[in-house]
Amino acid sequence: MDQADHQKNLKKNTVVSIFSLFFQSGYAAILGLIANLVLTISLPPATFGIYILTLSIISFLNYFSDIGLAASLVQKAEVSDDDIATTFTVQQLLIVSLLIIAFLVTPVIQNLYNLPQNAIYLYWALLVAFFLSSLKTIPSIMLERQVQFQKIVLVQVVENTIFYVTVSILALAGFDLFSFVYAVLIRAICGTLLMYYLSFWMPRFTVNRTSLKGLLSFGLPFQTNTFLALVKDDLILLYLGKVLGLEALGYIGWAKRWAEAPIRMIMDNISRILFPIFARLQHEKDKVSKLTNKILFFQTMLLAPVYTAMLLLMHFVVELIPKYNKWEPALPIFYLLCISAFLSSYSTPFINLFNALGKVKISFRYMLYWTVMTWILMPILTTTYGVNGFAYTLIFLSLTCFAIMIHAKKYIDLELVKNVVPFILASAIMGVVVFGVEMLGVSLLTLIITSLVGAAVYLGILIGILRIPIIHEIRSIFKYE
Repeated sequence: MDQADHQKNLKKNTVVSIFSLFFQSGYAAILGLIANLVLTISLPPATFGIYILTLSIISFLNYFSDIGLAASLVQKAEVSDDDIATTFTVQQLLIVSLLIIAFLVTPVIQNLYNLPQNAIYLYWALLVAFFLSSLKTIPSIMLERQVQFQKIVLVQVVENTIFYVTVSILALAGFDLFSFVYAVLIRAICGTLLMYYLSFWMPRFTVNRTSLKGLLSFGLPFQTNTFLALVKDDLILLYLGKVLGLEALGYIGWAKRWAEAPIRMIMDNISRILFPIFARLQHEKDKVSKLTNKILFFQTMLLAPVYTAMLLLMHFVVELIPKYNKWEPALPIFYLLCISAFLSSYSTPFINLFNALGKVKISFRYMLYWTVMTWILMPILTTTYGVNGFAYTLIFLSLTCFAIMIHAKKYIDLELVKNVVPFILASAIMGVVVFGVEMLGVSLLTLIITSLVGAAVYLGILIGILRIPIIHEIRSIFKYE
């Protein structure tokens, strides 16, 4: 295949993958919204806090599962069978060791957080799912390297459907934490079987020293960043669960999930595509610059109005949904986390850019700063302001996005004013109009009218006043070469 055909094929796979991921996110978002409502209506905040706590423990274990070898396989231009087998072998040795340790320390974890026995069953179920998930790594990487995310998406759609439907039905039936136990296990088994059906790879155990050395040259610095993210995000939740209590952790988990939902749906998908794409185009500065500017354009166009609406209308959701007013104490945290999430979304594309260009040390310095400042500020601010201290810390850290964008301009050409400012301006005007309309009172009809008026005002400003060629920009996605 010549260079032109390669570029065309990469473009085709990229577009298909992007839309597949967004379909999956939209589908998962609808399912997740329904399930989240069922769970947060059916379960008390403390139970929700236990689920958040156990997920954080598994995230801690997940860090040690492959020491960056999987990322190396994606980033590397060419991989051999020995590279793949070595990655799988080392990963499984690490995971089995971790699982043995994790099971042995069960009494320590139970006593540390005063967990009930059904929480331990959830912990064990997540450990089993953790092992099954590791078996999907190589088949998934093979699809990522081919930029065939649509097949990965199919697995995720099936997994999400099984998990959300199962956990919702069981929660309504009164299974409490066991709703998560059964749902987690069923999802893991079905997802692993389907992944191997779509991208079969016969496991092979071997360790090639040459391959291992080459993979670790990128993998260890990359995994160091992952470790810092782990310390910054998941270990801090374990700390807060102990210091503030499980109910407070439940409030934080609720606010964080709602506030980060647009990021999970939009930026996470973009990030998954960016790393392999940037890695393939790392020597073509013009194309990388053009792609990055398009990302800034579309992410701001989507996220700015969404977060403006969420800030103004979330109290409607809490008041209108039956039995949902128990989450009202979490609203102040939610508002602050929305601001933090929006700002931090501008760090994500550039961290991926630095990693794909092989400049992992730059990402490491930022991650180190975030981690150190998290552990300095979080204990101080949570002691002073309680659960709100968590949000204050994240807002402070999210301000780093401005320094990151300035740093990125050293490597690519950015048009920040053109791709960011118009959408923020239009969202601000939309926010003023929405605030006025919602004064009609709290009702479902008001919520619907306010949403429709807000959307109309936003699009009207972009198209009618600012003359933003939205349709042209969308079409340009398919013309990009």
